[in-house]
Amino acid sequence: MSITKNLKKIKNTLPDDVTLVAVSKTKSISEIREAYDAGHIIFGENKIQEIIQKWESMPKDIQWHMIGHVQRNKVRYMAGFVSLIHGVDSIRLLGEIDKRAKQNNRVINCLLQIHIAEETTKFGLSADELNEIIHSDEFQKMKNIAIVGLMGMATFTDDTNQIRREFRFLKTLFDSTKKIIPDISILSMGMSGDYEIAIEEGSNMVRIGSSIFGARNGH
Repeated sequence: MSITKNLKKIKNTLPDDVTLVAVSKTKSISEIREAYDAGHIIFGENKIQEIIQKWESMPKDIQWHMIGHVQRNKVRYMAGFVSLIHGVDSIRLLGEIDKRAKQNNRVINCLLQIHIAEETTKFGLSADELNEIIHSDEFQKMKNIAIVGLMGMATFTDDTNQIRREFRFLKTLFDSTKKIIPDISILSMGMSGDYEIAIEEGSNMVRIGSSIFGARNGH
């Protein structure tokens, strides 16, 4: 099936209030162009050099989301154009984004990444660390970042009950965080393998790659 058909098929299954981030990491400009020509403008990348190359050579109305783990020393390279940073998992990283955003006269939208999976390899904040950040003086002083929501990745497992439990936990955390930061509106959870469960549990942003572009080219 073509990228255009895949995209259409997925969009037809998503509720109107769910934003689709097409995960275009490792994909070529021509593949992204096909999705763009089909009317899609939100793409997710996980490597700095790749997101910069693609931003430079693609139309400027595209919204580029950084969905991978972000190293602090790389923030400056994308601070001028990145639309949303998904994986913010420390106050130090937030501080760096704030600093670089200020240099670019921008406010950069960020999602705080919460560790919900049972796997220890995944990045993310605990519920306590999340609370610590949003109540800290340091956070209150940051004027060039906007926390617009939370993000989390479920355990890679066939146990749908476990996946559902993890997503439900993040939704509960989202609801309690919204009482403190009323402006948050994005709950980003769900990828190609589990986005249907994520949506049932309250996700309104899903990251889908292989179901749109086909199997991955490398990592």
